[in-house]
Amino acid sequence: MFLVEMFERKTTMPTAAEALAGRGEPVETAATHLVSKIPLKPPFPAGFETAYFAMGRFTAAEKLFWPLPGVHVTAAGYAGGFTPNPTLQEVLSSLTGHAQTVMVVFDPERISYGALLKLFFERHDPTQSMRQGNDIGTFFRSALFTSNEQQLTRAHAAKQAYQAALKQAGHTGTVVTEIAPIAAFYYAEASHQQHAARNPGAPAATRGTGVQFPEPV
Repeated sequence: MFLVEMFERKTTMPTAAEALAGRGEPVETAATHLVSKIPLKPPFPAGFETAYFAMGRFTAAEKLFWPLPGVHVTAAGYAGGFTPNPTLQEVLSSLTGHAQTVMVVFDPERISYGALLKLFFERHDPTQSMRQGNDIGTFFRSALFTSNEQQLTRAHAAKQAYQAALKQAGHTGTVVTEIAPIAAFYYAEASHQQHAARNPGAPAATRGTGVQFPEPV
């Protein structure tokens, strides 16, 4: 019974009233990207866009975006919840409502939001609810947080397109990716930024479904 209750607590979103209070000041984070040395916080170059991807552990997911031409900078953080300026330990309590999220700043002249969506849907399993593989919890849920109306429209269209691709491939799962405009993004602690570069032997990102995202993106 205890294990069942613990599982249910980890996979049930808290209400705003249940969420931890958090704090008024941001937690201390890194000033620059460990690999590129580019500042993690705005202002970013004019014309660049920011998008947010929750696809399991941010320590593994963040590095997936580094090789993409047109990606300016990435950062690990928390989004989609209630608690202001949370710590990782607070997020892991399942009492903040936040998902581990990767912020991606990109040049739309060099890479499209659609190309980022393709990576998102192919490199994790969006049919798993409140988990990725053995990583269980609301903070590991699949989510897209958008920064403008165009991204929001494309995210919904991409979710439908990937669901159709799964069905055509004989996959019986349902895409459960949460899609919402970004309300707030809180940078994770400095030790969690570019974690894969600090720890080359760290676990790789969760495996996807094996079904490719349909073209065009």
